[in-house]
Amino acid sequence: MLTPAHLTLIQWLSPAFPTGAFAYSHGLERVIAAGDVTDADSLEVWLGNILHHGAGWQDAILLCQALNLTADHAALDALVRALQPSAERLLESQEQGAALARMVAGLTGRKLVARLLPVAVGEAVGPLHLPAAEVSQLYLQGMIGNLCTIATRHIPLGQTEGQRVLARLLPAIFDLGSAAAKAELEDLGGCALAADLAAFQHETMDVRIFRT
Repeated sequence: MLTPAHLTLIQWLSPAFPTGAFAYSHGLERVIAAGDVTDADSLEVWLGNILHHGAGWQDAILLCQALNLTADHAALDALVRALQPSAERLLESQEQGAALARMVAGLTGRKLVARLLPVAVGEAVGPLHLPAAEVSQLYLQGMIGNLCTIATRHIPLGQTEGQRVLARLLPAIFDLGSAAAKAELEDLGGCALAADLAAFQHETMDVRIFRT
């Protein structure tokens, strides 16, 4: 059953919430331009790898850790910074996290420090006392949904195809969010070298629309 806390979480993780997520492609702009992602099938593979082996899994664990009201959020923020593979990816998480903290502080009157995105979300959402699995599942859905929207416009894909990719990834999002809720920091780790290289290469693209 949905509660007011759930509705608050959905609002904060909605694409309409002003964190500026639409400005960041997580390197996707580069691989579309290079011809590595050209259709729904290649997009699904690319996003699935990010979920399982890249920022999806790592962010979900860090978010779940940050939901604990007694967590050392400063230490978690330092860890997230250390895990960013490039300047652009650091910017992506830093700017969105700062925007989310600023907006939630304005809505709630709480004093929230600007942190990288998964820690900012965890710290903001912790007082809602929602199950960690549900929070991380909705976080991952928002992340992948934003990238599907970018791909829909820039591959381009039809609206139906873009939403079909997201729908096919929902079971993985559900499972990863559930697993992240039970994980510890020792479970952090990933190997999404193609996505990391795309982030590096995006920094030097002559023409680009997105900030990452």
